Amino acid sequence: MSSRFDYHFRVQLHDIDAAGVVFFSHTLRHAHDAYEAFMAEMGFSLHDLIEAKQGLPLVHSEADYLRPMRHGDAVKIRLQVERLGDSSFTIAYQFFDSQGDKLARVRTTHVMLDLSNGSSMPLSEELRKSLAAYLE
Repeated sequence: MSSRFDYHFRVQLHDIDAAGVVFFSHTLRHAHDAYEAFMAEMGFSLHDLIEAKQGLPLVHSEADYLRPMRHGDAVKIRLQVERLGDSSFTIAYQFFDSQGDKLARVRTTHVMLDLSNGSSMPLSEELRKSLAAYLE
């Protein structure tokens, strides 16, 4: 069984749109917050990667909004690696409320980039091994 990474947040007032639910793009922001926490948990600082002239830009994202998230809701994001390629990987995020009901699904694909020339490069063996532990 693969490892799972859980990230928790509470919906804030600034997340809400005029309809009283989380504005769609904020779901992606929360997914990215979970991604950054996940990378840090594995020992990969995005800041350090950038300093080393490497990046992991998001090249694809998709989201399904299943149930509304409202101000004050406690939300858990469960993150797993869905696909691991030579120079890219895809992460699946599932958003749950405090009763365990699924609220949203997000997927993001990231590519390892050499920032000095803008071309893709293979994932490091260390990063590949860390990500593989979370592969579905």
